[in-house]
Amino acid sequence: MKKKVLILSGGISKERLISLDTGLQVAKELKKNGYKVKVSEPNINLEKNIKNFKPDVIFNALHGQFGEDGYIQSILEKFKIPYTHSGIIASSIAMDKEISKKIFIKNKIRTPKFIVYPYDLSSSDIIKKINQKLKFPVVVKPINEGSSLNVHICNKKNIIKSLRSIKSYKKVIIEEFIGGREIQVAILGNKKLGAIELKPKRKFYDYQAKYNSNAKTQHIIPVDLPKNKLKDVLSMALKAHNVIGCDGVTRSDFKYFKGKFYLLEINTQPGLTKLSLVPEIAAYHGISFKALIEWILNNASKKKY
Repeated sequence: MKKKVLILSGGISKERLISLDTGLQVAKELKKNGYKVKVSEPNINLEKNIKNFKPDVIFNALHGQFGEDGYIQSILEKFKIPYTHSGIIASSIAMDKEISKKIFIKNKIRTPKFIVYPYDLSSSDIIKKINQKLKFPVVVKPINEGSSLNVHICNKKNIIKSLRSIKSYKKVIIEEFIGGREIQVAILGNKKLGAIELKPKRKFYDYQAKYNSNAKTQHIIPVDLPKNKLKDVLSMALKAHNVIGCDGVTRSDFKYFKGKFYLLEINTQPGLTKLSLVPEIAAYHGISFKALIEWILNNASKKKY
């Protein structure tokens, strides 16, 4: 008998629409293959939905804050029902760019140099600090946001304006800008699934480039890299997956510049939409969307409480 699957979708983050799309795609596939499926928002009715439906597995299709930062994971743990993707600690670490980058550095995984800006420095002081530690241009991004939301590439002229535009965040990361190629790597459990290269028409692979089909980002697979370089980036992604303590599927975002890979971040709940990269990488390596979703479910089912 096929499992009963509760899909968590939607939520209150800025990635709500992406989450709804992921949830819809997963639900369609599972229903098509005989699973009993219920889709639920992570709201006040969640506990009632879980108790009434009695799922065998919870498929976490949430993205962004409250969905992949350890928050919903801490709620799900109390139900003792297996749920997909990484657990509380790995999710919270991966979502926090400051902590995850410190772990990458400690484990000798190359990542762009950075400083944390907590909005307590004057305009002249932050420019002085950037000149001392990073040099312009730099990348400004929220410390705990996903999907390249509110990410800015800045020079000395627009840095203050960009920082003010995202002042609603308590802290932001300012990191050195690394040029070069966009390489994304998918990990499935302990398996190096594969890589894909992105050539966005926009300035960089931002939110619009990721989720707007009109943005015309070019997806290149297989990636044109020497075998030893491809092996290096796959190994870096698996190492990051393991040192953070991730479970299930992850996608790591790299820049390749002057023969070196730089890990930007690791995503513990990569999208599963029609424009998403992990399904595309899986398909290239002979894993259908159905097989990918079932692998994620079966992997979750192995969790013991």
